[in-house]
Amino acid sequence: MSAQVFIASVQHTFYAEDICDLIETAAHKRGTGIAKRDPEYIKKKMRNGNAVIALDEDQLAGFCYIEVWENKKYVANSGLIVHPDFRGQGLAKRIKAKAFELSRKKYPGSKLFGITTSLPVMKINSDLGYKPVTFSELTQDETFWKGCQSCPNYDILQRNNRSNCLCTGMMFDPSHPNNKPKAEREKTVNKYYRWVKLKTVKYLKKINPINAFLSL
Repeated sequence: MSAQVFIASVQHTFYAEDICDLIETAAHKRGTGIAKRDPEYIKKKMRNGNAVIALDEDQLAGFCYIEVWENKKYVANSGLIVHPDFRGQGLAKRIKAKAFELSRKKYPGSKLFGITTSLPVMKINSDLGYKPVTFSELTQDETFWKGCQSCPNYDILQRNNRSNCLCTGMMFDPSHPNNKPKAEREKTVNKYYRWVKLKTVKYLKKINPINAFLSL
């Protein structure tokens, strides 16, 4: 299988339902992440040229879209998903790179950010020049944070007054890009990921000791 990555447009809107189903299935399987996406919202992103889609001929292989916050001060590449049939081929990295390139072209002065519990996504972000940051450095737009409500860990975010959760915040600041050597960036990412795992185990111990043991 060889998927091609494109900037999505109106001709791709009929994939919106499948994209939302794919995102929801993946979130439920992980037990974390924002599960619900509105197909009409995805279609709007495609019509505005704020999305990236990967296709193998007519088969959906992957997707990612751009969100803009605080009058273009912040931009997020959200909803990154790869169909199970296309995983393990480096497609997520290609989709993310295309979304990053599109974001930098359309919003050159914006800070690019994301939140994730996924080590592969953290490493992809790190390769693009992102670095881990505190939640206070991310957009404070209420609409963005309301988007976390369908995540099963939303109560953790609320209890901590949005200061932290099981996700790691990462940011690319065009005025201060992360130019450290790759080995040093990977070391930092791995450290943050271990911290996330420890937070996860600590939380699970409170609600389900068996799941806490299995997550190690």
